Amino acid sequence: MSGRKQATTGKLTQAERTARSDEAMFTAAIELINERGTQKTTLKDIGERAGYSRGMANYRFGSKEGLMMELFAQFDQRWKAHLSEYLEGHSGISAVIQAANALREFLKLESDYMRAMYLLWYESLGHQSDMRSTLAEHHDVYRSDARRWIEQGIAAGEIRPDINAEQFAVQYCSFIFGVVYQWLVNADALDLDAAFDSYEQLTVQLLRSQE
Repeated sequence: MSGRKQATTGKLTQAERTARSDEAMFTAAIELINERGTQKTTLKDIGERAGYSRGMANYRFGSKEGLMMELFAQFDQRWKAHLSEYLEGHSGISAVIQAANALREFLKLESDYMRAMYLLWYESLGHQSDMRSTLAEHHDVYRSDARRWIEQGIAAGEIRPDINAEQFAVQYCSFIFGVVYQWLVNADALDLDAAFDSYEQLTVQLLRSQE
């Protein structure tokens, strides 16, 4: 009965109202970061752009860094959910290729969010912060994932045993972050699909065992 009443009256629960306001502020933050950068983006501006009072963002997140950390967390959740769909049932070379394809499509789907995150990440490098520490932890995870895929492929006999899994992971992440950076700087100067297609072809040639 309560469910039908809520649907009839259109009233939202407190949790639903909070989720809706958070999403509006995240969207506003992405827009403002892309327009001004993180340094010139204030909590007041985020709250107002989202359609709330000047103090709403501060009340909800406590500080600008608090909001930015939550924005990063939400981005990470979206990325992990997207990636997991591509990686399900894959390992070794197949996992490497699927992960690259996942990023290719995610960049197209979430280009504004990705651009805002890159601005946030790069601007965090000039000083020690929670954001920089969290980013370092995430990079450790990305390299660990790539290293595991190579180790799986070597164990299965599909990847050459002389491939250094640790160094491949570094090179893999260098390509991933580097190509996204180039595309965000000037999308017209880069054929994204061609870049990914070429990388995937060369990677398979490099990794595949001749046995």
